[in-house]
Amino acid sequence: MKFSANKSALFEGLQKVQNVVGTRSTLPILANVLIEAGKENINLTTTDLDVTVKTTVQAKIGKPGSITLPVRRLSSIVRELPDEEIAIEVDDKNMATVTCGTAYFKVLGIGADDFPEVPDQTDEYGYTIGQGTFREMLRKCSYSASSDETRHVLNGVLLSFKQGKLTVVATDGRRLALVEHELDFPAEAEADVILPSKAVMELQHTLGANGDMKVFVKKNQMMFEFGDTFIASKLIDGTYPNYRQVIPAQCEERITVEREMLATALRRVSLVSTDKSSAVKLNFAKNRLTIVMSSPEVGEARDTIAIKYSGKEISVAFNPEYMSEPLKILDHDEVYIELIDDLSPGVIKCDSPFLYVLMPMRIS
Repeated sequence: MKFSANKSALFEGLQKVQNVVGTRSTLPILANVLIEAGKENINLTTTDLDVTVKTTVQAKIGKPGSITLPVRRLSSIVRELPDEEIAIEVDDKNMATVTCGTAYFKVLGIGADDFPEVPDQTDEYGYTIGQGTFREMLRKCSYSASSDETRHVLNGVLLSFKQGKLTVVATDGRRLALVEHELDFPAEAEADVILPSKAVMELQHTLGANGDMKVFVKKNQMMFEFGDTFIASKLIDGTYPNYRQVIPAQCEERITVEREMLATALRRVSLVSTDKSSAVKLNFAKNRLTIVMSSPEVGEARDTIAIKYSGKEISVAFNPEYMSEPLKILDHDEVYIELIDDLSPGVIKCDSPFLYVLMPMRIS
């Protein structure tokens, strides 16, 4: 195999595929990138057996063929090379010679025959959605997914294609994030699938801001095609909990708050938090919110901000980290906090199809 490629194009391609590779793989070939030289370009593919990422890089092909090379090592070499054409040639002993300008490297690879089979890119019916839209939906929800492996169906996000819209949901049982987007697809394409967190992170890393993406569901896999990139992921097997039943059907009080002001105040009072005391108390009064956190080991912090509110006085305690997370990812100037009482879930909303349910904490 022999080819040459532009340094920046090759490096960008390696950057797209290397994140899926684990640092402690039991199979050496899973630390490698499969490089396939065709007629006018090369395909770069990596996999951890659950998530597969493939991208195409334009190249001048001297001799078609394939090889697998250590992806992080190769990416580090390419990054340090001068901004010129890079030539790679592989001999019959899987030794790759990399040359660029005056630089010269030899890298030992593994034959491509041992690389796991890459999922087929399907031509079945697919959903079409903007890359930037989908990436933003994942960003607004994914932080709420559980990392507890005993609750495996919560170790990802639910993608619900129902009634002409895509609903993305993530929960760990203590908070829940939901975002919706209208989408055209036939009734027979309705489906609920659970996409693992690793695939969600890979998509957030790889998706662009512009252009459409095709999404396919095939048996226990989901595939995404966009630009010159293809990502396939196994789905989580199981039934997602009925998330609708944890969303309060009504609210007693609705408070309008400046998002950045609330985020800053929460960050400020959290400076006295410890592992033993991680509850922040919110005291709502007429046009005023007092935020209090106390810890026997450290002391107490208090801050007051202006709000738009004329209802009854109400106090409720939340986990400050959980309350802060949606405030960081939303870009609206104002958010709305909906409450029933001090023991019922609180809901954060904004002027878009997004909501965040937060379970209250009991504090003495």
